[in-house]
Amino acid sequence: MAEIYERWVAAHGVILATPTNWYHTSSSMKLMIDRLVCADGGNPDPTTTRGKDAEKAKEIELAGWPFPKHLKDRVYGLVVHGDVAGVEETRYALSDWLDWMGLIDAGFQARLDRYIGYYKPYATSHEELDRDTAVQEEVRNVARAVAGAVRDVRAGKLARPDAKLDRPRPK
Repeated sequence: MAEIYERWVAAHGVILATPTNWYHTSSSMKLMIDRLVCADGGNPDPTTTRGKDAEKAKEIELAGWPFPKHLKDRVYGLVVHGDVAGVEETRYALSDWLDWMGLIDAGFQARLDRYIGYYKPYATSHEELDRDTAVQEEVRNVARAVAGAVRDVRAGKLARPDAKLDRPRPK
């Protein structure tokens, strides 16, 4: 996770892609989300806890810190796919989480949920995807939208509309 977190920090934009498993993201996606909790208001200076000293971390948090959103203002796109049900709910949950973290949605075409091989056998799902050139182009559009939004953010043309508002409840 340390390597993945460093990549999140270095990124100007991210695209998350996940299958839908029983109305949820994949277990590996969920593990990443859980481990990114430190990016949502975590300790603004991790060196103060000398590693993973839980008691010291509690002491520092209770003394007060501003709950910084370490990943805010990065651009995001989503690709959620499934074969039977739940893609919309999974996309909504991921969008809400990324919005909460302060990331910037790259627009309608950067949020994709699609069924691939709807009610077809798992054994041939790759063939369904190979034939679905429209969904392949939609995935490319997610990437194009994210790239365009990153360019606009870096040029100062795009920002979160609520960026200057104070959060009365930062946590």
